[in-house]
Amino acid sequence: MSSADPLPALLVAVPVVILACQAGAAVCRRFGQPPVVGEIATGILLGPSLLGWLWPQAQHALFPPTVLPYTSVLGQLGLLAFMFLVGLELDLKSLRGHTRVAVAVSQAGMLLPLALGALLALAMYGGFAPDGVGRMPFTLFMAVAMSITAFPVLARILIDRGLYGTPLGALAMACAAVDDVVAWCLLALVVALSTAGSPMEAATTAGLAVAFTLVMLYAVRPLLARWSARADRSGDAAVLVALFSGLSLSALATDLIGVHALFGAFLFGVVTPRTGQRIEASAARLRAFTVPVLLPLFFVHTGLRTDVGGLTGAPELWLWTAAILFVAFLGKWGGAAGAARACGRPWREALSIGALMNCRGLTELVVLNVGLELGVIGPQLFTMLVLMALVTTAITSPALTRLRAGKGVSRRAPVQAEPENALSGP
Repeated sequence: MSSADPLPALLVAVPVVILACQAGAAVCRRFGQPPVVGEIATGILLGPSLLGWLWPQAQHALFPPTVLPYTSVLGQLGLLAFMFLVGLELDLKSLRGHTRVAVAVSQAGMLLPLALGALLALAMYGGFAPDGVGRMPFTLFMAVAMSITAFPVLARILIDRGLYGTPLGALAMACAAVDDVVAWCLLALVVALSTAGSPMEAATTAGLAVAFTLVMLYAVRPLLARWSARADRSGDAAVLVALFSGLSLSALATDLIGVHALFGAFLFGVVTPRTGQRIEASAARLRAFTVPVLLPLFFVHTGLRTDVGGLTGAPELWLWTAAILFVAFLGKWGGAAGAARACGRPWREALSIGALMNCRGLTELVVLNVGLELGVIGPQLFTMLVLMALVTTAITSPALTRLRAGKGVSRRAPVQAEPENALSGP
């Protein structure tokens, strides 16, 4: 093999990343944290924030420039598959019985952080917006980044604490489902505004995105429903190939439209029927490979872009980081808890809903990477927002333990049997 062949280095980097993320996840599980906290932290530690600072030669040997494009592509494939699974698990039927409260909480949990995020963006625009980025895309992106809830991480926390099928869990999932839909629509608008060269191009991109969504909902969805009725007579491999091909083509379509491939994969998951043993089995197989094998490469890809050391040279950067954290907690936790309380929920339950809605996890990292790739935010602000995502996710589990202590829930609630359609992993 030629010395320029990236395969040997890739065969070293991939298992090291997978094993390191698994170790980080295992450590966090022992402390009652969701695995994604350990995986995010591991990605950061393998980047310039620790390994690259303490032992730069080792980091360069582990992630040479020839390997990074391949790990990035593998991580992006994992991310596309994961977004399909998120869309597949997004069940708006969970709103039944909780419509009034869920709409109120989700609206407050979006509007308040959107408003506070926009105000924060206006204050940060002069010092943190990259050259050439307009005030509108920067402000809208920061508003969206402050309003994210990690639907899959929230589900994992509820399952681990035996709350998935409870009224609190059902309400939290319903609110997170609404938030996810709104957040992805707003992020699509940010992408359209950032990539378009003129208002007309932005309007064209938005129009094509709406048309594609309507085609998926009213043309592709019925076709998939008819196909799912016959899928149980097909082999598992055929169904898995069909699902992966569909999410890939849908991702390609939205990428060509100009609103990022992730939206296509997510939308394909939304329109895919959730019935049928073959579809469930194929989704489980895709999840079993994607979550532990491919997603760690995305976490490390994010960690290599995160440089905490870049914030140490100027105290004001840490003040801005504290301001981001304050806005994140006040907007999401405060808005959701206040709305739940206004709808008649007891304070303890309202604060528990707010804590769950404040969990950002992997979904936030997806949004932040999109913003960095678009050039809407720079590396310093990216690092601040990654730290915000890590802190808000890590605080969710202990906060929920404290708030639920009066309800007779132990600090280590026994793990219930996981529902068949519950999203596992991050």
